[in-house]
Amino acid sequence: MRRRSLAAAAAATTLLAGGCGDGETDDGLTEITVGAIPIIDVAPLHLGIDQGFFEEHGLDVTVQNTSGGAQAVPGVVSGDFDLAFGNVTSLIIALDQGLPMRSVANGVATTGQQGEDFGAVVVPEGSDITDVSELGDATIAVNNLENIGDTSVRNSIREAGGDPSGVEFLELDFPDMPAALDQGEIDAAWVVEPFLGAALDGGATEVASNFADVHDELTIAVYFTSEQTLQEDPETVQAFGDAMAASLAYADDHPDEVRRIIGDYTEIDADLIDTMRLPAFPPEPHTESVQVVADLMEEDGLVEDTPDLGELFSEQP
Repeated sequence: MRRRSLAAAAAATTLLAGGCGDGETDDGLTEITVGAIPIIDVAPLHLGIDQGFFEEHGLDVTVQNTSGGAQAVPGVVSGDFDLAFGNVTSLIIALDQGLPMRSVANGVATTGQQGEDFGAVVVPEGSDITDVSELGDATIAVNNLENIGDTSVRNSIREAGGDPSGVEFLELDFPDMPAALDQGEIDAAWVVEPFLGAALDGGATEVASNFADVHDELTIAVYFTSEQTLQEDPETVQAFGDAMAASLAYADDHPDEVRRIIGDYTEIDADLIDTMRLPAFPPEPHTESVQVVADLMEEDGLVEDTPDLGELFSEQP
């Protein structure tokens, strides 16, 4: 279970000992390392670097690729990253284990539009399944087990009147999902852009907008750090938060720039970049929507008790 893996990572490492930052550049910028999965969700981070927002706030940012929140949390705990991008499910699990993570800036949100979101549940061409409620005993691919994917998919099945207790979730990388659908290896997949567009172009049918089903303003991920880092270097953490706020606003106002920058840090085909659905990049996390996720996680047994999200979203000192 992910709960055990995160606990093991915490036991094997200690919290950051030297505060935030890896040193200073010759021109006096504070060097920091940010862990982030190379997907469209983190376009504002890369735009902020490209547009000089972080430099304006005294920061020299190095982005280190991760596979997702399950890797990002141990990376922050161990000190490999000063901050990281992680989905709220991973952070709620960390809170449940007693790992003091703190949100610093918003990350990415659903568009809230059914059939027009950047993530969806799809079934292969020719499938007998026409509604998400019919997936109650299906094999469904997600990129990580016990995470935002299976939590939101279970919710979509319940919301449609189905029973998700018989679902078998299969861990599969997003790039492998369209082929697995075509070959009949899975009954359905939760997939995000640009792989959602590839699956739909290949004949797959969308049966649920699982993020929007949870909440039409769902905060899916945030940028976070450890409590210790926040206490030891609040100025640097605050500078990152301010720069990210500017980056998020820029990304939300300039979708063409989002598409441009995606081509710089991913290997996504240019034709897919031009047509894929973009997420929303609001400047602040929607804490009420994250509470909905936490309640769903308790219902599904991912956490023993719903953690106090006030710790995750508390004001900086």
